[in-house]
Amino acid sequence: MRFLTIMLCLFLGSVASFAQDNYDVDLIPSNLRNRANACIRNEETIVDMRSPDNVLLNVKKAITVFNQNGEDEARLVIFYDKNISIKGIKGEIYNSVGKLTRKFSQNDFSDMSAADGFSLFVDSRVKHYLPSINEYPYTLVYDYEIRSKQNLIIPEWIPKPSNDVSVEKSTYTFICKPTDEVRIKTQNYNGNPEIITDEKQKKSIWKVNNVLAVKPEPYSPARETYVTRVQIAPQTFYYYNHRGSYSNWKELGKWIYDNLLVERKTLPPSTVEMIKDLVKNEKTDKDKARKIYQYLQDKTRYISVQIGIGGLQPVAANEVDRLGYGDCKALVNYMQSLLQAVNITSYYCVVSAGSEKKSMDPGYASMAQGNHIILCMPLKGDTTWLECTSQKIPFGFLSDFTDDRLVLACTADGGKLLHTPKLTTAENQQIRKAELTLQRDGSIAGRINTVYTGSQYENQEPLIGKPIAEQHKSLKETYNIDHINFETVLFTQKKDINPELMEDITVDIRNYAPVNGNKMFLQLNAFNLKRTIPEIKNRTLPVYINRGYTDVDTIIYTLPDNVISELIVEQNKTFKSTFGEYSCKASVAGNKLTYYRKFVLNDGTFPAAQYAEFSKFINDVNAADYLKLALSLKK
Repeated sequence: MRFLTIMLCLFLGSVASFAQDNYDVDLIPSNLRNRANACIRNEETIVDMRSPDNVLLNVKKAITVFNQNGEDEARLVIFYDKNISIKGIKGEIYNSVGKLTRKFSQNDFSDMSAADGFSLFVDSRVKHYLPSINEYPYTLVYDYEIRSKQNLIIPEWIPKPSNDVSVEKSTYTFICKPTDEVRIKTQNYNGNPEIITDEKQKKSIWKVNNVLAVKPEPYSPARETYVTRVQIAPQTFYYYNHRGSYSNWKELGKWIYDNLLVERKTLPPSTVEMIKDLVKNEKTDKDKARKIYQYLQDKTRYISVQIGIGGLQPVAANEVDRLGYGDCKALVNYMQSLLQAVNITSYYCVVSAGSEKKSMDPGYASMAQGNHIILCMPLKGDTTWLECTSQKIPFGFLSDFTDDRLVLACTADGGKLLHTPKLTTAENQQIRKAELTLQRDGSIAGRINTVYTGSQYENQEPLIGKPIAEQHKSLKETYNIDHINFETVLFTQKKDINPELMEDITVDIRNYAPVNGNKMFLQLNAFNLKRTIPEIKNRTLPVYINRGYTDVDTIIYTLPDNVISELIVEQNKTFKSTFGEYSCKASVAGNKLTYYRKFVLNDGTFPAAQYAEFSKFINDVNAADYLKLALSLKK
């Protein structure tokens, strides 16, 4: 499921129009053009919460696109369904000197189902417009209005959508009744909003001006953690014929449990008896759960289902039992129901999934957080987590899609924030051993065995079961060496709570070590080269390493008989920093040259002032990785 992701898009719209402005590009200040592919000349967003079931969103926007790289900023996408109605859309396009060249309306938009290719039931639709223009710069001006019959999710304000966009002026106005209770969270906003109140309504207005485009900084935190942002959550809400109120995670989790989940757990009596019989010989709850999880993986498959209460409510367990498919909501609810049949407690958990770790905000509860559902079993002294949408993932392994973050567990007693297990630096391993024979002409051939664990297991696991041609294509991208040829490829795996993937390959690489006169130049590190990162002066953002890992490489080269091994100088480099450690060694014994490399990168958030130290550490690793030996050859 894409929990609420589509819902956030449903609110993009408005109908009022700007007073006629001059959109000559030369009027844009030079500092707003620097590093910008587009500039928001003016944007006015008004959210008018007239009642819980009547929320109007008006958006007026003028944006200048400087070049092809900024074209996505001119794209207009509006989702709607039976509870979201588009009241009107209109717009105009101006050339570089501010001359009107075209007008457009709702009739110029493409209109299609919001199905995403793997959704079975989708009752929402999408309107899309992108002007076909190949002369830059140009300015797009539009206004539109949308009416929504719910206020559980209020559109947030992020005035600067990306690093390469500058903002001349942007305002966000939220209107409600003076008696309405709302929680507002602002981030990186200087000052306080302008408040205008009378007996009928209360207006809160946020404004920004002259926000510059910036050059992206590598290893930065997620944008939403540092950009200017305003989020609003009404305490009392209406959502698809359901009413409720919440001011914290406990109350929100309780509402989800009582209104969206509790009546969806009934299973057919025959299925209940079958599950009891399935686990009757298992001694522990964990063993019972493992067997039921295997049953779930064998019986069901994942298909997105965006129907029901705004796409938030799972399909009933008895329907999943009958059909054999469901989305993350439905499959978690089904697994929870199967466990309940043998008296095993579990929690339905809302999570912000993705390889980049994002937690629920402990201090600000809102339905707009989260895009996926997982299951937690609070077994005695052995809490176990389950990803229910994959037919291949091992029991108890969450992967980097949902590890190490706060999630909302929805229980009969209310919501609880729980932390998922972390895939640690020590667990995220790539252990490679290679035995290679170096030929007289500089070609090499041999066998390589690599074991992947933790998040590195997850990176490689999709290759299992792929056609040989696809495996070879992926391996060529991974090893990225000229003239490499894979003669045999074999993947095996150990599927348990700490899974491993084993990659066994045989390779030959033509002309790997160039020969020039009486010298052969051998790059010792054949397969695992760390790339450099740029040096940045005046770094502003913290250094963020999302996930740590450990790589260990051992390569044993059998040297040809024309190499004078006695002249090889052994190598030994070791250095450490706050960000990790590195060591590499080269030693000779007879005609065997052994290269050993270990690289550890630590995860974490570090002050911006330490970026210079970080870039030096990574670039030192890169320099050490490219170490070459000049092997002397017999005449």
